Amino acid sequence: MGTSHPESRPWIVNKIDVSGAETVLDVGAGSGTYSDALKRAGINLNIEAVEVWKPYIEEFDLENKYDKVYEQDIRDRTDFNYDVVIFGDILEHMTEEEALAVWDKVSKQAKNAVIAIPIIHYHQPAINGNPYEEHITEDWTAEKVVDTFPGIVDSWIGNIVGAFWADFSDK
Repeated sequence: MGTSHPESRPWIVNKIDVSGAETVLDVGAGSGTYSDALKRAGINLNIEAVEVWKPYIEEFDLENKYDKVYEQDIRDRTDFNYDVVIFGDILEHMTEEEALAVWDKVSKQAKNAVIAIPIIHYHQPAINGNPYEEHITEDWTAEKVVDTFPGIVDSWIGNIVGAFWADFSDK
């Protein structure tokens, strides 16, 4: 699969653009959706990616879409020193506790983060042999996201996906 529902993408690209970000980390890059979207919008910045599923790195040619690609489980990562960290349809692939642990690390290092996540019950099994595609937490709502992840200051709510912008500049 390697991609996500597109309805929140224009809002996210605009938020990154107006933030003045120079460095971005795309978590769970998949097919390179956010790199492609930012480049199509004429936004040139240093964008790195974390992708846990090695076959996606090769299949979607991620090394040519990003300045650097890390084959890594985000739950194991410790460096989040970026202007923006993108969680584009990734947090539902882990338990709420795991998502909060990652968010806690990000909030202490990054300037901003953005979440795109299904806000309806959205069952998804492993796809094409990739166990990381399975949705572990399937019951996110817009209210639950705002209540769960500290620092959210803006949001956009669609029919399927919600997008949430966090500002950690007061850290």
